[in-house]
Amino acid sequence: MTGVQIARVERAGDGHVVQIEGRPPVTVDAILVGAGRVPNVDGMGLEAAGVAFDPKRGVTVDDRLRTANPRIYAAGDVASRFQFTHVADALARIVIQNALFLGRKKASALVVPWCTFTDPEIAHVGLYEHEANERGIRTRTFVQNLRDVDRAVLDCESEGLVKVLVREGSDRVVGATIVAEHAGDMISEITVATAGNVGLKTLAETIHPYPTQAEAVKKVADAYNRTRLTPFVKGLLEKWLAWRR
Repeated sequence: MTGVQIARVERAGDGHVVQIEGRPPVTVDAILVGAGRVPNVDGMGLEAAGVAFDPKRGVTVDDRLRTANPRIYAAGDVASRFQFTHVADALARIVIQNALFLGRKKASALVVPWCTFTDPEIAHVGLYEHEANERGIRTRTFVQNLRDVDRAVLDCESEGLVKVLVREGSDRVVGATIVAEHAGDMISEITVATAGNVGLKTLAETIHPYPTQAEAVKKVADAYNRTRLTPFVKGLLEKWLAWRR
């Protein structure tokens, strides 16, 4: 339940009862409070080293992860708006290349996927529809429900979907969202396609093992391919096949 007001919490045996305004009380085993976090920059002497930082936002870096002191680099949650372990790893790799090997890698070039490990999981990469609209990018949307994916049905995990946005008139992926039991694993294929400028046409032509839940991605790609059969193309094919007879 989102957007609700909690009136109070009471102990009830080994658990707790949450009293919510305007709703029946909810009994739970435990309560997790997310109070946020702040960068750990105190006592490091950053001022003396000429490293600019904000107590709430962390260390200030440029696109190549250099701090205000060009001989010092920073990576990870303390220097990124993407506070994920996998992003910290990617930023550390950029720092190694740029600081030690005269690299010119940019953090802004990263294609960042994320996953919320709920049940089912929710994974995303790229832009949402409203973000694409705000940037003036015209898109088409393709959706595949897991209830039509054999492995998901067999596993009794058919709640969810794969949703992919592509540029209008193209098969290039703009963004994707997956809701599934294994969404965090499934999003990687689309992330690779996005980072490598590989379109849905290539994914449709790629053999996927059967039965797997990742077949949902191929089904989305197949749905895109079917849109290529326009009335004009269909007419040409009919004439060609008639001639071949």
